[in-house]
Amino acid sequence: MAKIEGLTQPAMAVRKPSGAVKIFYSLGQMAQGGGFDTAVGFIFFYYSAVLGLSGALVGAALAIGLAFDGGVDPLVGSWSDNLKSRLGRRLPFMIGSIPLVALSLGLLFSPPSGLSQWGLFAWLTVLAVATRTFASVFNVPYLALAAEMTTDSAERTSLVVYRSVAGITAGLICTALGYVVFFADGGLQRPEGYPGYGWSVAVLLAVAMSLCCLGVWRYAASLPQPEPATGGLVTRLPGEVVEIFRNRSFRVLFLSAVIMFSAMGLNATLNSHAFVFVWRMRTETIQFIGYAYMAGLLLGVGFAPLLQKVMEKKTLIVLGISLLMANWLVLQGLRVMGLWAPVGDDAILPMMSNSFVAGIGTGLAMVAYPAMMADAADEHELLFGRRREGLYFAGLGFANKAASGIGVMLAGIALDLVRFPKDVGQQVGVILPEDVQVRLVMIWGPAAAVVCTISLVILMAYGISRTRHAEIALALQKVRG
Repeated sequence: MAKIEGLTQPAMAVRKPSGAVKIFYSLGQMAQGGGFDTAVGFIFFYYSAVLGLSGALVGAALAIGLAFDGGVDPLVGSWSDNLKSRLGRRLPFMIGSIPLVALSLGLLFSPPSGLSQWGLFAWLTVLAVATRTFASVFNVPYLALAAEMTTDSAERTSLVVYRSVAGITAGLICTALGYVVFFADGGLQRPEGYPGYGWSVAVLLAVAMSLCCLGVWRYAASLPQPEPATGGLVTRLPGEVVEIFRNRSFRVLFLSAVIMFSAMGLNATLNSHAFVFVWRMRTETIQFIGYAYMAGLLLGVGFAPLLQKVMEKKTLIVLGISLLMANWLVLQGLRVMGLWAPVGDDAILPMMSNSFVAGIGTGLAMVAYPAMMADAADEHELLFGRRREGLYFAGLGFANKAASGIGVMLAGIALDLVRFPKDVGQQVGVILPEDVQVRLVMIWGPAAAVVCTISLVILMAYGISRTRHAEIALALQKVRG
């Protein structure tokens, strides 16, 4: 067992943030998920179907942004792990990123008119890289902060629930803002509503992120800070990355997350294409599918702590992913086989029910994954003698972004392979050939479910149970004492 180095005293006290601190902290989820992810979710459809950029080029641009972002995550994680300031380790990064996130997001939705295909590709690529990178400068320290705000496993789950509820609320607001205000009456297929939507969400993000930092700064500043590691960041980081991958628990979570997020990225990227061109729904009714998903997400997040009392966190993720896969297989399979093919308003209720189930599954997984990563970070401290929350959550963030980039890239290539016509994006009510619709549904649902099965198989190797984590916590208490 390694000697724990680099922690200032007192490190023994069990820290429990107040309800007010939790609420303010949760507002940062606007940038981590919720509002940010909801807004960026429109980008693929906007650039491919509305602006007419090749699906492969859109997928490539967004994948480059996600890949670059994923590479930034470990740098930010290691830097924040080793920073000492009067505001604590994490807040300086979070505060500095706020105006950059808002500006880059607004510009992402506002490409200049008259750009060529390659000009539009260049604009999308640069802004995708900038938006994702600046968001990571906030998100990686934000997630790592939760792991050090409390040493209690149940309190960590509580923090995840608080921020998940805030993210769901932000997602509802940004969904309604889009479909009710900017994309009503077929506006999803018209370019003029997108810039206003992008800048509106950018302002909401800036306000929420600012309130988060203002509300937690006293608590964050009071947390123990490590002595900075020796050596420069660039020379030190490779060894730190190798170190975290020496922990088997981290490797299992990382690989499982990479594959799961790849499947989710493939599916989510094609949501709007499927709803508009296969199920032929009106723009103003698509929002209800999003609301059903958010309701399921809220239910899953709310029940996750209760279920965690009677089952392991790993079991929660297995249950969650299984529900998510059902959303990708059942109705889509019936559509592919020609057994069920409602369109327009007739498809709304079945798709809402399907999306509700997917939301429950995602909610269970989104609570369990970060909580398991925090437990693995505790195990890392016991094994190697250093706290690496920043790198651990950077690893989870990298898995999310790199895998989502793979999913987006695959979706873009698939869109070209199914011969999706580039000239129908702004034609409201257009009907695609049946073979194109079937191929689109196959990629959107069953293909994503097959990929996700691999994630479940890998997750079975994760070994930190409640009993094991209690042993780790007790051993750390003795070593620190």
